[in-house]
Amino acid sequence: MSEAEFKKRLEKGEDLHTEFKSTLPDAASVAKTIVCFANTDGGQLIVGVTDSGEMIGVVDLDQTMRTIDDVAFNRCEPPITIVQETIKIEDKTILIVNVPKGSERPYRTGSGLYYIRSTNKCRQASRQELLRLFQATESLYYDESIVFRASTKDLNLETFEEFLKTFMGYIPAEDERKNYLENLLLLVDEHPTLAGLLFFGKKPQTFFPTAKIVAAYIPGTDIAVPPADKKEIAGRIPEMIADAERFLRLYLREAHQIEGFASELKLELPELVWREALVNAIAHRDYTVSAPIRLLVFQDRLEFRAPGRLPNSVTVERIKLAGAHVLRNPTIYNLLARMGLVTDLGSGVRRIIRTVQEHLQKEVILEDTEAEVVLTIPRKT
Repeated sequence: MSEAEFKKRLEKGEDLHTEFKSTLPDAASVAKTIVCFANTDGGQLIVGVTDSGEMIGVVDLDQTMRTIDDVAFNRCEPPITIVQETIKIEDKTILIVNVPKGSERPYRTGSGLYYIRSTNKCRQASRQELLRLFQATESLYYDESIVFRASTKDLNLETFEEFLKTFMGYIPAEDERKNYLENLLLLVDEHPTLAGLLFFGKKPQTFFPTAKIVAAYIPGTDIAVPPADKKEIAGRIPEMIADAERFLRLYLREAHQIEGFASELKLELPELVWREALVNAIAHRDYTVSAPIRLLVFQDRLEFRAPGRLPNSVTVERIKLAGAHVLRNPTIYNLLARMGLVTDLGSGVRRIIRTVQEHLQKEVILEDTEAEVVLTIPRKT
């Protein structure tokens, strides 16, 4: 870090990625700070600076660096690789401890506690936040989790049998249904999984109220404009997809084209574009987040807002190049693949981008925000 960069950092003060320490605290506090940075988005522990940003320097630099190395390796589980650097300003030596965003999250301290960074402080991770951390590293697939409040009575077994016949070519006997449910990870120990309920539950939202789609038509370009039409789309995943498609067809303008002697209706956007975006949102959303998918139809664009951030190792750039294919909900994805709605190649967004470029000569926008992943598709203006 250069002197100019360091001074800018001091002016900004402590934030999500920066923490100041005038002197090195005890080992437990250092472990907490390192763990919370590694579990969140990475950051820097700067030693020799007070909370107010005053530089006082580090007295025993070698001992301080050895202590921090020891804490990162022996008091963090799993061990965290850090990079330490120093900078000398006004005859004061400042130590900067660079903590990367961890690839083996979640990390915990030697006392067994998990911490995350929130604004400019470290705090203990909640149960839901831990679930998301385990999901991000594929240590846990939430769609395979057991719903102990539910039983096979909450599943529509006739719908499941129809799915087997239509998409898998099986015609199971009645006493074989349970085996198929278990083999597809939809039933465990007589209890449905999240995927089982969302695909074949009689009333999935009884157990997961926010596992739905809120669709709105906004007659303008600003979300502050009151919607002219709004619908809450619930039910099983195949039903939600069908209902959301019907909503989109209402508001994507159609043009008459003459083909021979017949008049044919054409939607302003190819079906591939909005269907791919819709299915991607359902397949890849974070179901531990208590929020619905939002489908917003503006005059100039469509927005597909899926709860949760991108999982580990996945970036916006890699998705655009079809270079990332990390499954957050593999069981749900597998069922959608059986229905022919996904390709299992991780190329969905790339197809959307290419098709919109060819059809409208405009660009698709993909954003990874703090709360949701937003895919924005332009419309004809």
